[in-house]
Amino acid sequence: MFPFRSKKQAMLGLDISSTAVKLLELSKSTSRAGTRYQVESYAVEPLQANAVVEKNIADVDAVGQAIKNVVSRAGTKTKQAVVAVSGSAVITKVITMPASLSDKEMANQIQLEADQYIPYPLEEVNLDFEVLGISEKNPEMVDVLLAASRSENVDDRVAALEMAGLVAAVVDVEAYAMENAFSQIVDQLPDDSENLTIAIADIGATITTLNVLHANKIIYTREQNFGGRQLTEEIQRRYGLSHAEAGMAKRQGGLPDNYLPDVLEPFKEAMAQQVSRSLQFFFSASAYNSVDVIVLAGGCASIPGVDELLEERMGTPTLVANPFANMSVSSNVKPQSLSNDAPALMIACGLALRSFD
Repeated sequence: MFPFRSKKQAMLGLDISSTAVKLLELSKSTSRAGTRYQVESYAVEPLQANAVVEKNIADVDAVGQAIKNVVSRAGTKTKQAVVAVSGSAVITKVITMPASLSDKEMANQIQLEADQYIPYPLEEVNLDFEVLGISEKNPEMVDVLLAASRSENVDDRVAALEMAGLVAAVVDVEAYAMENAFSQIVDQLPDDSENLTIAIADIGATITTLNVLHANKIIYTREQNFGGRQLTEEIQRRYGLSHAEAGMAKRQGGLPDNYLPDVLEPFKEAMAQQVSRSLQFFFSASAYNSVDVIVLAGGCASIPGVDELLEERMGTPTLVANPFANMSVSSNVKPQSLSNDAPALMIACGLALRSFD
């Protein structure tokens, strides 16, 4: 089940972040004009404070209730779901194995050899693999991506889904879900993405994740503690509001005139600094010294003008992610709400796309 096993029936993409559960359901149609996806249902349900801490579920009951609520709000009848664990909770390793092995033989051999690659007792981890293709070094061997996560990371998500009456059909990895969703924004890029190096800065409530793709594949991931909660807390402090009131004011407006110059603009500058710092880490850890495009995702990407500011500061073309730009929308979904939430739904989109693997 973790993280690469695919199913053919419709599945819900469920992104469990630190502040909300995001649900997305897609359908797919194929015609002479090509493949087209449709958003069948989507909803976002806030989580209780500290139900998820640094992407680890701390309160399974609270998360299970939030999933139940988001399913009800979306109005979906689908019971199969795809969830993800964060990249920092997963160990990945590319190994080579004989191309002549069947899937079953490969699985058995990996179980025998996995303790070479995994620094935990094997009974404490969920392990899976995916064959990437023929090895460049030896045509008789294949490259195999091995992924493992401590069982508690997977078990907590499975338990929360079961509480809401859902079945965990696939447990994925957030970085691979982001890579999957990236396929839906390729045609928004300035050139042929196959030759581009793309940085996706996913700025959520508490964590910013930088994923760098080259030739449409993830080559680097890094998480750091920074997010929209810092803006909420500054609103709270400056204007004497509760956390809930500050969050509402941030989304709906109505704050004093000095909010834009004194609070929002400094936060946008801090966002630009964080993205710049993340990229510097990438450059120092790799053979790259530039990226061709920056894509902004996560809730903070919806802040007006942040893409222009980043492009000005970094000198790199910057766009806000919208994986639904070429999708149709069911009559049950409000297009404006979907558009507003689109940057924050990249991972949910990547998970929902697993229905069609």
